[in-house]
Amino acid sequence: MKVKPLHDRILVKRLEEKEIKKGGIIIPDTAKEKPQEGEVVAVGPGKVGDDGKRQSMDVKVGDKILFGKYSGSEVKLDGEEFLIMREEDVLCVLQ
Repeated sequence: MKVKPLHDRILVKRLEEKEIKKGGIIIPDTAKEKPQEGEVVAVGPGKVGDDGKRQSMDVKVGDKILFGKYSGSEVKLDGEEFLIMREEDVLCVLQ
C-alpha cells in the first residue's frame, strides 16, 4: 500500500530498541517502553502559510528522528505499525 501524508504530516516507523541485559535481568516486552526513535517513511508536501505559500519540510524520507513519548497517532498498514505525526512533533534529526 502506498501512503502519502497530507500537509505537514510524516509517516514514521519506530526503530526497535536493542535489548540490553544488565545483571541477568530480562525485562518482559509488556513492561518495556516504546522507543522514541524512528525512521521517516513518507513526508507530506508541507504546510501552507498565512501568505498562501507552501513551506518546505525540514525532514525527508530516510531521516532517523527522535520524537516525544506521546507524539503522533498509531496506525497499522499491511500488518506493520507506524506513527503519523506532524513535523512539529519531531524533536531532532539524528546524524
